[in-house]
Amino acid sequence: MSCGFTWRRQFEVLCGGDNQKQFFLSVTPSSLQLKWEYEVAVTSDTISGIDSSAFDTCNVYFSEDTSLGVATLVPIQAAQLSAGVEPVCKSYQFLGPEGNVDIELIDKSANRYSAHFPAAGFYLWPAVGLGFLVTAAVTVKIAFDSWNQRLGLTLQHQEQWMAAGPLFEISVEPEGVIAEIHLPHIVSLPANEVDVSWFQVAHFKDEGMVLEPPSRVEPFYAVLENPSFSLMGILLRFASGTGVSVPITSLTLIYYHFHPEDIKFHLYLIPSDPLLTKAIDDEEAKFHGVRLQTSPPVDPLNFGSRYIVSSNAHLEIIPEELKLSYRSPGEIQIFSKVYAGRMKEPIILEIAEKRHKTLVWRTLVKPVDLQFHSAAAPPPLSGKAFLKEHRRQLQARLGDLNGVLDDLQDSDVFTEEEKELVQQCPTQQRRNETLLRMVEKKGHQALGVLFQSLHRRDPYLMSYLSQQSLQQ
Repeated sequence: MSCGFTWRRQFEVLCGGDNQKQFFLSVTPSSLQLKWEYEVAVTSDTISGIDSSAFDTCNVYFSEDTSLGVATLVPIQAAQLSAGVEPVCKSYQFLGPEGNVDIELIDKSANRYSAHFPAAGFYLWPAVGLGFLVTAAVTVKIAFDSWNQRLGLTLQHQEQWMAAGPLFEISVEPEGVIAEIHLPHIVSLPANEVDVSWFQVAHFKDEGMVLEPPSRVEPFYAVLENPSFSLMGILLRFASGTGVSVPITSLTLIYYHFHPEDIKFHLYLIPSDPLLTKAIDDEEAKFHGVRLQTSPPVDPLNFGSRYIVSSNAHLEIIPEELKLSYRSPGEIQIFSKVYAGRMKEPIILEIAEKRHKTLVWRTLVKPVDLQFHSAAAPPPLSGKAFLKEHRRQLQARLGDLNGVLDDLQDSDVFTEEEKELVQQCPTQQRRNETLLRMVEKKGHQALGVLFQSLHRRDPYLMSYLSQQSLQQ
């Protein structure tokens, strides 16, 4: 399978087997998804049962609109981000300072992988969101595990634990050359509702669970400096009885199952864990489900809250209520079945928060959207379209702009005076709004320079937004 992202630039995946059409997919570190289409809930097999061959074929659909708009689902065979970067890597690769590093599947039954980093630098596995800063050549071995096998339900309840990302078993050879490890998490930090002191790196050793505070916590990942390695992952720990609502990044996954008399959809609402999405994709594939592409919810959703699935038509939806919870990839995943009959008319599907009846997600499905074999691919997503779709999140999530402003000045997009105009804005959001507005007025080439700079300087954010565009 070939794919289209380069470190510092673009995070998308182009995949297809010999007898399959090719499709672009987006991948992100925290919500990073590899996209396939398939059916039914995940079985009780462990994560080790996920078949890596599923990475070789896929059918993917693309949504043109944001989740709170009326998003028409349309087929996609190939799409690129505004940067226009050509496919240069594979999904089983780390992105490194001197090029891409292949990842070897060394034990299929244990879902164990190995990669050799040939030189010092930072290495990122975009399909998982796992990163390493190394000081010398090193070989890293990685396997995946289930939280529920390690963290008992009683302990989770009593101590108010929340699994906040994948659980990895990691070993390195030689030791002592990993300066930092970046562990992905699903918590939405920009919501400013989470105390970073709640984050803990859990190590599972012979003596039991050992906790270690991360060196720092960033959007999409937490950093552990000079780490020791074991079975490890990110947990959130907060006081029992506080009634805290933890905002997380989430995904909606829709799978279409054809029947001449009663078309069926499977709708999932899940945390943005790439391994969880991969497990659902694999299971749906066994029953020939086809993923319909639509954006995830724009705003963070509260972990543990309940949401109601509804439709504009008189459709049968079972169950109508979904709880946003974290189930490990090896567990059975909860989803709503939506029966649409022969579906001669478009349908609107919505998800609303149960308690406050707040609409959090909506999409439109038309009968023509299901006729994917004969449909044409949409044009590449332009810089203008990318900005239109993600302006709200860019305004809220962009951080330090000094490097981006330097890039714009070096490329003769901004003058020194224009750069200072952005820097003089009183708040970060105002600086972000001013930057986006000024670049947008300068046209397509200026937007291309901006997004190239953002891909280089904030790959985690841009790959997350890319995943929303082509989600996935």
